Amino acid sequence: MDIKQIQDLIRFVSKSGVNEVSIEQQDFKITIKTNQVQTVVNATIPAVQQQLIATPVETVAHAPQPVAKPVEDTSKYITIKSPMIGTFYRSASPDKPLFVNVGDEISEGSVLCIIEAMKLFNEIEAEISGRIVKVLVDNASPVEYDQPLFLVEPK
Repeated sequence: MDIKQIQDLIRFVSKSGVNEVSIEQQDFKITIKTNQVQTVVNATIPAVQQQLIATPVETVAHAPQPVAKPVEDTSKYITIKSPMIGTFYRSASPDKPLFVNVGDEISEGSVLCIIEAMKLFNEIEAEISGRIVKVLVDNASPVEYDQPLFLVEPK
């Protein structure tokens, strides 16, 4: 028996619903087992339950609606995006302080983070002045081109 025949046999066993098949020939023996659990339930449903099953829309219609969270208005903020693909770092090294924190005032040209791409560490500088409202990426996380990194409230 070659590999193609064994693969065909495995497909056949999985489709047939059989739990185990054993084949023994002169020079080899193969056993294929599946983990399928077959459950047969024989039950009669009373007329009242059949009526409930026939009208599931009525029971679903009265379900409570989930409460939506209030959406934060970010339209007044400017998003600083990644200019490249790489790994985002908030500090020059693990033992150095972070370049910026939430609430820090930044000015045009100040370093916000480093993005490492192909073993080159690129300092990302602010193009606007303002206050850091939110850091959108975790330290040492991969980032994509044009992925939002920071939310800044402009001055």
